[in-house]
Amino acid sequence: MRKHLLTLFVSIFTICLAFTQIADAQSRVTGKVIDEVTKEPLVGASVLVKGTSKATSTGLDGSFKIDVSGTENPVLVFSYIGYVTKEIPLTGKTNLGEIDLKSSATGMSEVVITGDVAIDRKTPVAVTTIGQQFIDEHLGNGEIPDLLMGVPGVMTSQGTGGYGDGRVSIRGFSSTSGNGNVAYTINGIPVNDPETGTLFWSDFAGITDATRSIQVQRGLGASKIIVPSFGGTVNVTTRTTDQEAGGYVYEGLGSDGWNKTSVLVSTGLDKNGWAATFSGSRIQGAYPFDGSSFLGYNYFFNLSKAISPSQTLSLNLIGGTQTHGQRYEQLLSDYQAAPQGTHLNEYYGYKDGQTYNPHANFFSEPILSLNHEWIINDKSSLSTVLYTIYGDGGENLLGASGGASTSVATLPRSGSFYTPVNYNALEAANAANPGGAALYYGFAEHDKTHWYGLRSTYRTLLGKYIDLSAGVDLRYYYGDHYEQVTDLFGAQFVQYALSPSFNVGEGKEGGDVNNPSGIQGINGKINYNNIDYVESGGAFAQAEYSKDDFSVFATLSGSENADKRDDPFDYPDGSPAQNSRWVNFVTYQAKIGANYNLTSQMNVFANVGYLTKPPYFANVFEQFTNQINSKAVAEKMFAYELGYQFKTTDFTAKVDLYRMSYNDRAFTQSFQDATTDDLVYVNITGLDEMHEGAELELTYRPVQQVLLGGMASIGNYYYTQNAGPATAFDGSTGKVLGSAEAILKGQKIGDIPQNLFQAFAEINIVPQFKVGASVNYYSNYTADVPFTDYTAVGLKPYKVPDYAIWQMNAVYKFKMAGFNAELVGTVYNLLNSKVITDAYDPSANANYSTLEVNFLNARTFTTALKVRF
Repeated sequence: MRKHLLTLFVSIFTICLAFTQIADAQSRVTGKVIDEVTKEPLVGASVLVKGTSKATSTGLDGSFKIDVSGTENPVLVFSYIGYVTKEIPLTGKTNLGEIDLKSSATGMSEVVITGDVAIDRKTPVAVTTIGQQFIDEHLGNGEIPDLLMGVPGVMTSQGTGGYGDGRVSIRGFSSTSGNGNVAYTINGIPVNDPETGTLFWSDFAGITDATRSIQVQRGLGASKIIVPSFGGTVNVTTRTTDQEAGGYVYEGLGSDGWNKTSVLVSTGLDKNGWAATFSGSRIQGAYPFDGSSFLGYNYFFNLSKAISPSQTLSLNLIGGTQTHGQRYEQLLSDYQAAPQGTHLNEYYGYKDGQTYNPHANFFSEPILSLNHEWIINDKSSLSTVLYTIYGDGGENLLGASGGASTSVATLPRSGSFYTPVNYNALEAANAANPGGAALYYGFAEHDKTHWYGLRSTYRTLLGKYIDLSAGVDLRYYYGDHYEQVTDLFGAQFVQYALSPSFNVGEGKEGGDVNNPSGIQGINGKINYNNIDYVESGGAFAQAEYSKDDFSVFATLSGSENADKRDDPFDYPDGSPAQNSRWVNFVTYQAKIGANYNLTSQMNVFANVGYLTKPPYFANVFEQFTNQINSKAVAEKMFAYELGYQFKTTDFTAKVDLYRMSYNDRAFTQSFQDATTDDLVYVNITGLDEMHEGAELELTYRPVQQVLLGGMASIGNYYYTQNAGPATAFDGSTGKVLGSAEAILKGQKIGDIPQNLFQAFAEINIVPQFKVGASVNYYSNYTADVPFTDYTAVGLKPYKVPDYAIWQMNAVYKFKMAGFNAELVGTVYNLLNSKVITDAYDPSANANYSTLEVNFLNARTFTTALKVRF
């Protein structure tokens, strides 16, 4: 009897449990919130059961789960800052699928068209998108490179550690000068230096105040325009004018005197179709090394007018001005011997009772653009952007003449080599010099640049499934480069006379042939002055077929790039040789790719492409003269890639496999000679490289309050053959120092770790309070080596020890006087690790006596309050 009762009880319990699970499943609603246009997930969007206090927020993949039990005829309310709120009544569905939210900003469509934004599960490229919420919660006192640390295949470094001095590499391709193979666009406008391809993050350090999203496209990418890079593209999309009035105020404090104040105000769209948004910020502070103080002002302004139901005109101004102290890579042995350790800056000192660093960067580079968006009909549109960029600034340095030396080892100090430099002693040396000429002086390597561009894209739908886009991309650049006297150190003038052995046009930096005496005062130009021109024009076309779960695209573009150089210092006035001829390069790109959504959870993609691009300016003209380098040819890359993605509400996995063959690379490299402290330049052509690897990206939400994730990138970046001859020459005299074949075959490409890893965790302790932590790990990292030093087989350059960087952040959201507010804290280098992040090995054989390095900045922290209204 008891046995039968027990069996009956178990049966009843099982049935009740089953009904309970069914009821729970029916009361638990899931889905994914995405951007209506880009189809990217909206991280942190609010999901509320209307009329109740039940609420949740979306995870990194935009997914959510919410319990609607106990609510009659429930309605879910979806909201996100900068988007129009949407309400969805529930009709028995437990999986709502994708919920599209529409941006409350005008002009978003033209940003998407001109910015070549990739769309998840449709565009067949490897892509990672960072949203506004992630930026707000993780930026702290960092910059855009710091936000990219968790992107597969992307290595970031603080460089020498100063404000805006970071660098980025994607799949083994660097963003540094003369090797710029990472593109940077702001609303589709290219902002890499046209002469070197360099990314100067400090020029646009305040862009994060107005950034809506950052999208990193690795490899071939979705770009249809003239190819500025082979490694990948960092696309920044800024805010456009909000339809609703509002804004925020922000105040941040941190270590080393860091302080940032910013404000953003939007008027909203009025009944006449006008709207405006403005943001401005002031930032100051320092980093954990001597002489690193910085000050910056940043601004963003947008004015839009709906001139008709189908046309919108938008004026954008983005820019800032900044100055910051710098230091160079220093000998590892000096860091190890210095009492101040990684805070060491060998040029830091005192002048007139104040701290003084002769090495400082200053620059301003505003972007002014006019966007016109025309919806011609229900199938066609025309998007056009006209822009100009005006750059003015440079880098302050210490100079010497008349037999004086600026070698860091010879500078007068208050004590040992590791004590501050006494710059008043340099003034005393000037005062004692007969005739009033300066032995020591301050000067700036100054750059004035003017950019103009036009990009226009026409899109039309052919039939039901074919989207055709075509357009033009036109650019013009003018750069005036010169050295200018900024400080006489008490002297009357600087004399930079020509060498008696100087021969016009043979290659030199060192005096003005049209001013043989070389006498200059404050603001006088010395050493060099050249004006460089870069023109490019191209056309592109792309056809995309998309039906149901399958999409395929093909892109073809062609362009002509022309370089020209004027040199009023090296050539006499009136000489035809003072102005070079235009040097033209015709380049093109052809890409094809396809994506197939196997199921609602899985998709695969593949792409293949052949791209060419012109060599950078420094490789077109030899040794800072108007002599044209006949060996400079277009660089080439053949690449292919295969990707797979699996996505559910709680779990995401992405895998990418790629192989990129880079040929006919031309390269110019500069470095300080460790013995003489002179600047040395190296030219080389015909480099061939292989970049191949695998990338894995994972996220997992075991419960709604916890998100776990990570990435792994295993790379194999190496030289496939020897190259050269590589030629080294003195930057001051043009004298050739050596020329030899570079024994490169099989050597790893330096200046980047081959392997990258990250793990992170994010926990919502309560709905209002979230904490997160991450660790990045770098391994198999070969130092940067000048090509001329690869002189023998079997050399083994210095390997940077494997290292990890820990970070932590916390966010608390609350109401303040009826306004939404959030308190954010960040800690960078949480464990205060002392690790090398950059290394330069001029011996190519791990000679520690000449090894120069950068150390990771010591631990920094910030706290910030943001109040939205």
